[in-house]
Amino acid sequence: MNATQTGIVSGLVLGLAATQGFTAFLITLAVGFIGLVVGRVLDGELDLSNVFGRGRDR
Repeated sequence: MNATQTGIVSGLVLGLAATQGFTAFLITLAVGFIGLVVGRVLDGELDLSNVFGRGRDR
């Protein structure tokens, strides 16, 4: 199991544990997506340097 899979599974589990109402599906989906993004970044499959403005070459 790589970091992407671990991130999405842990995000979904934490989302399920944190929800107890009508919006459980939406909260679980959002937390699972965050876990997926974190896992992709840790695997090196997603580069966020453009988003955070890593200093531009002049």
